Amino acid sequence: MARPPRSLGCTLDYQASGPSTFVFAVRPSEDPPARQKILRESLTLSTGQPGEEWRSVDGIRWLRVLAPAGLVQLRYEAEVQGEPVVHDPAGITEMPVQQVPQEALHFLLPSRYCESDRLTGFAQAQFGGLAQGHSRVAAVCDYIYQRTAYQRGSTDVRTTALDVLTDAAGVCRDFAHLGIALTRALGIPARFLAAYAPHLQPPDFHAIFEALLMGPEGPCWYVFDATRQTALDGVARIAVGQDASQVAFCSIWGNAQATGMKVRCDPEPGTTKEWTTAAVSVSRG
Repeated sequence: MARPPRSLGCTLDYQASGPSTFVFAVRPSEDPPARQKILRESLTLSTGQPGEEWRSVDGIRWLRVLAPAGLVQLRYEAEVQGEPVVHDPAGITEMPVQQVPQEALHFLLPSRYCESDRLTGFAQAQFGGLAQGHSRVAAVCDYIYQRTAYQRGSTDVRTTALDVLTDAAGVCRDFAHLGIALTRALGIPARFLAAYAPHLQPPDFHAIFEALLMGPEGPCWYVFDATRQTALDGVARIAVGQDASQVAFCSIWGNAQATGMKVRCDPEPGTTKEWTTAAVSVSRG
């Protein structure tokens, strides 16, 4: 069901001491594979040169920018209309591996930040006896939320899901990595989702995750947020991948440092931050 349009965007500032190459992923995915429409958008670069744009098979809208030394600024603004699907979680089940679509099988495997192979015993002991389906992934999120402190500066780019489980602290990407690792350890495909999200304080890009479950109309990617910081049906999908290493909003080759970042995602008119226990999907594939 189409939702009221909302405005979102970002401004990213960098200082390059020499020629540098930037690869950005800040534009929301389009339909398909995302359940959303881009009604209006604009992107400007301080370099004065157009970047190289392309779209990968998973719907990520990449932008490569070649910049000289000096200030590098990207400004992006868009109006996006979400079309999330909301289902009753009671009717959503898991599927055996032999029924998982071929294109989703790699989301069962361990990855750089999500060592599901090292967490299988823990996941089975903690969640293996629970009823299968959407409620079991929700129980994984409840466990993370209740036992992990949301603490800025507690982790860095080397922190993995196992570290987060051990140290019981992290930020949104760490919560997502642990959720993905535990979900995969239960035999459920799971992937990282980078998004714009309303109500975040302070405003920032958000990291959540999706699990592939059997919905009323077949296999469906449902979104989960162990931080509980935003409304699931209000996020705007940017990119999906095995973990954060595949969907960074900016990757740099050269000598450049970030000097400023502003991210904005206005809530839909008339809505408030409200946590839902319903099963929400923002992706078609």
